[in-house]
Amino acid sequence: MEGDPERRAPDGRLDEFLYVVGQLAWRPDAGLQGVVDWLHRQLGTEIALIDGAGAVELSTPRFPEEVLGPLGPMLTRLATGRIASAVTEIGAVHLRLEAVGAESPRRVLVLAGPAGLGRRAASLASHTGSVISILHRARAADTALHGYQEKAHQLRVALFMALMAGDTVLARRMTTGAVPALLDCDRIRVHLLRCPPEDRDRLARAYQDSSGYHGRGLMVRCPVYDEHLICLIAEDDGPHDRDTQGPGGPVGLGAALRELVGDSPRYALGISGTHPLRATAEAYEQARHALAVAGNAPGRVAGYRGQEPLERLLPRDAAVGWARSFLRPLRSLPTLTLETTRLAMHFPRSGVAGLLGISRNTVTAHLTRAENALGVDLREVRSRATVALALAITGLYQDAETVAGDPAVPVAEALFHTRAAAAWAEGFLAPLDGTGHRRVRTTLRTWIETNTDAQRTARLLGNSRTTVAAHLRTAERLLNRDLLTTGSGVHDLVYAFGLLGEIPLAPDRAP
Repeated sequence: MEGDPERRAPDGRLDEFLYVVGQLAWRPDAGLQGVVDWLHRQLGTEIALIDGAGAVELSTPRFPEEVLGPLGPMLTRLATGRIASAVTEIGAVHLRLEAVGAESPRRVLVLAGPAGLGRRAASLASHTGSVISILHRARAADTALHGYQEKAHQLRVALFMALMAGDTVLARRMTTGAVPALLDCDRIRVHLLRCPPEDRDRLARAYQDSSGYHGRGLMVRCPVYDEHLICLIAEDDGPHDRDTQGPGGPVGLGAALRELVGDSPRYALGISGTHPLRATAEAYEQARHALAVAGNAPGRVAGYRGQEPLERLLPRDAAVGWARSFLRPLRSLPTLTLETTRLAMHFPRSGVAGLLGISRNTVTAHLTRAENALGVDLREVRSRATVALALAITGLYQDAETVAGDPAVPVAEALFHTRAAAAWAEGFLAPLDGTGHRRVRTTLRTWIETNTDAQRTARLLGNSRTTVAAHLRTAERLLNRDLLTTGSGVHDLVYAFGLLGEIPLAPDRAP
């Protein structure tokens, strides 16, 4: 008959088989149907692959499934390893059964035809079953590898989030037995790479070492922004960074990121200043601001060139007293409400939901609870700026001693009207005082006054929304702040205008 292997040229049959298996290697989602179809063409019999539970995993179109019922006991013996193969007949159908694989319960290859198989045909069926077993094991290994990679990514994200919270001890406890070298460094920089989302996994794997980390660095797919790859790099590692393994050999991770940007116009890189490991959150914020201007910077690489954050310049004791007094109503709320509120000052609500593994509706419910407790409207940009500053102060000075009752808590106006705060505001807005940028400054102030509503801003100024957007992009470059993606740059803008008296500093609390 046409499909009899005795009559087929061995070389041609082998070439076809290798082609089919090769397709599986390139298309892992294609399944094993191609192998079964190939065996059907060789033998002219109908074929089914039965899984360990007795169900048909795949088959040729005309396989007589009605024969499987009577085969139940025999399939069980094969699946449990009691026998390796069997031959039987059910009516006019000749059947050959081959156990596939060595692990119980085993799959069973069932061949059905009008006549029994010859010796060489039976041998071909047996060998094909062995190949199917190998392919299944390769598929399982591939699935396990992907599972490991995803779990390793989740651990790296958790480690990054612990560092973002300033808890280096928790980060070490999370990695007991395989503490990454990054946790032994004194200072770091955050490099934030913007690239096509589909490139992030490839890049992280390219520089990954055998421990699942990246030498003295850490590369993490951003859990909020799909196009961001977060890279923490030890600043004080000297020669160690030069020994980081790259796809082309030893290379510094920071230099490798710069090279990637130079090779692709779709990439951009923002780089923070150096920070202690416990100040990872501050370094990350700086990298985000730097990335906002990197797209128009030479080589699409920008380092952070901003000032010290405002919370570091305020009188410590007075600032801590004010912040704790302002946030005291949150103490009675669940910890998740406080963390949701903290994250919402820097990320969109959808991003907060992803970070915490909750729904957007749940995020909104937590923020509503915080609003009611604080007596503010978090949809209002000045209120958000006030809450964000209070949270930043308590985070910066979380180890400060608490004075019973927090006596003599200053009001916000007295706290912020200091020489250092005024100098910070003047320095922050100074780049807008140059020739040709006065209109940009006016646009920014109006944008804040309209609660960052670009359409209302355009209407009040008699401009188009396109002009407003262009002014905002110019301001990002001049101020070295991200104004359109995240919240922290806008918060700085609120306080700069407020400290100089150009807008009310903060709205009153709701009664």
